[in-house]
Amino acid sequence: MSARLRAIAMFAASAATALTIGSTAAHADSGNTDQKQGLLKGSTTASYFWDDASGRAGDTGLPAAGKPMQKGLVASPSWPLMTEGYVVYKGKKMPFFVGDRGPGDPSNRGVMLDLDAKTFAELTGGTFNPDTLGVDGVDGEGHIKIDYVVTKWGDGVGKKSFPVAFSTGAWSEKDNSTMTQQVSVKNAGH
Repeated sequence: MSARLRAIAMFAASAATALTIGSTAAHADSGNTDQKQGLLKGSTTASYFWDDASGRAGDTGLPAAGKPMQKGLVASPSWPLMTEGYVVYKGKKMPFFVGDRGPGDPSNRGVMLDLDAKTFAELTGGTFNPDTLGVDGVDGEGHIKIDYVVTKWGDGVGKKSFPVAFSTGAWSEKDNSTMTQQVSVKNAGH
């Protein structure tokens, strides 16, 4: 076999392997395994919010995706709505989906994910307070450093890449890239 044909055969085999790995679903709520596959992995500072359209405590209304406020719904300043994945904080792993936009100005200071208050409470050992829409028992802590893994990109507008500040306007632009590069991610304690 010529060197050129051998190179083509090796490329085809590599592509087939990548397609097989890339088609393996990775879900935040799936069983405990040593490795998970993700489309994007990173770390950021996260805040929390709870918008249930009550108008209380800075509530701005129902989330942008049209889904009711719920555990697992996060706001991203740039990822497409309905993007899915999970966050890890001190060994605790929680699933998320992007259902809203934000945080606004804090994203200019590196706060790139706004967790729902119930997930924030569970991750930090606090308690969601339905009267204040805040988290009690965390000594006023409103920001935590988390790791994130994106397992599925939403198909709406937004940037399929590392998060960028709300002020860039990436949340309003359609990213038609496939962004299928897989990254290997160790289980929650990585």
